[in-house]
Amino acid sequence: MNPDDIPAAGRVRLEPWAEGDLWLLQRANSAEMTAHLGGPETEEQLLDRHRRYLALSAGAMYRAVLAATDETVGSIGIWERSWHDATVWETGWAVLPEFQGRGLAADAARAVTLAARARRTHPHLHAFPSADHPASNSVCRKAGFTLLGTAAFEYPKGHWITSNDWRVELTTPE
Repeated sequence: MNPDDIPAAGRVRLEPWAEGDLWLLQRANSAEMTAHLGGPETEEQLLDRHRRYLALSAGAMYRAVLAATDETVGSIGIWERSWHDATVWETGWAVLPEFQGRGLAADAARAVTLAARARRTHPHLHAFPSADHPASNSVCRKAGFTLLGTAAFEYPKGHWITSNDWRVELTTPE
């Protein structure tokens, strides 16, 4: 697979984050959607995040789109992280409330795994959902990640959470 090809998995395809996608960050910035991430961000923080997504060079952010209808269901991305003395890919996602509970986040996670694998850069992709977030942990399980244990993370700054460390191998084909 060419790393410039953006994969699809199941019912979801990934589209590169674009200038017009700020609305998606704003929609996902509710108390409900950010309860496991330290709460909603200010508009300035959202604008900063949007600019970072647009400028991301070591990784990529995507809109997750229903292949059949072109409806945006959420976002997902990959970025580099230093983890246990190695550089790995990390992923995270958000699915809009009206699309939750349908397995679309797992489809998006499988698609982003294909995108990370196609880059042939790092041997692992990790996800670090809050240990007390059953839906995100279920996404990891359904998308083929292996649970390695727990880890303490400061996210956002000043807010410590216990996360599960899920990993998928990128050096072997699915």
